[in-house]
Amino acid sequence: MKKLNCLIIDDELYAREGIANYCKEVSFLNIIALCKNVLQANHHLEKNQIDLIFLDINMPMIQGIDWLKELKNAPSIIITTAYEKYALESFEYNVLDYLVKPISLKRFLQAVNKVANYHSNLTKEKFLFFKIEKHLKKINLKDVLFVEAMQNYVKIVTTDEDIIIKMPLKKLKNQLPIEDFIQTHKSYIISKNKVDKIIENTIVIGTYHVPVSVRLKSSVFSSFKLEV
Repeated sequence: MKKLNCLIIDDELYAREGIANYCKEVSFLNIIALCKNVLQANHHLEKNQIDLIFLDINMPMIQGIDWLKELKNAPSIIITTAYEKYALESFEYNVLDYLVKPISLKRFLQAVNKVANYHSNLTKEKFLFFKIEKHLKKINLKDVLFVEAMQNYVKIVTTDEDIIIKMPLKKLKNQLPIEDFIQTHKSYIISKNKVDKIIENTIVIGTYHVPVSVRLKSSVFSSFKLEV
């Protein structure tokens, strides 16, 4: 697999160097910078494509968890901290693993292998086959804009065509990867990567306007790291 560009953020020098030494033992990790605070990290995020951040939580100036809440389009995150109490909250923010100091090499390798598997799956082509009349049609999920329920059918709107399939929306939802799709309304599921704008209770995808229901608004906004 391609190397993953990493940032290490920790206010303690020995902790930064400890993670860096572990990273050097892993062939697919490429250290971009060691940062003593999140302000330094912001600079490197602007200049480089970062795939993975090792993030301490308890730091001066800005706490790691507070920075993470505001980080847009966050890369994969591995928390490295002496405190267990933030574990549950941290997993709301694209955190793939949570390492409690002192961190053993074995535990570190488990975490980075999880990240490697995650990125490997991202690069694979994602598709589904659907039965249409007497044949099976392959639909690449990267081409899907949104799905609309139509009683016992669904309409899959793609970049090239609209496809009508006899299937309940709930059943189709269970087949779609949750990292790429989210339900916005009882009758709609959208591709998160295709969203152009969010205007109040409406998702704009190209020329389409997809409603966001009151019941689902909180989860939809949370998936984009937005406040309701």
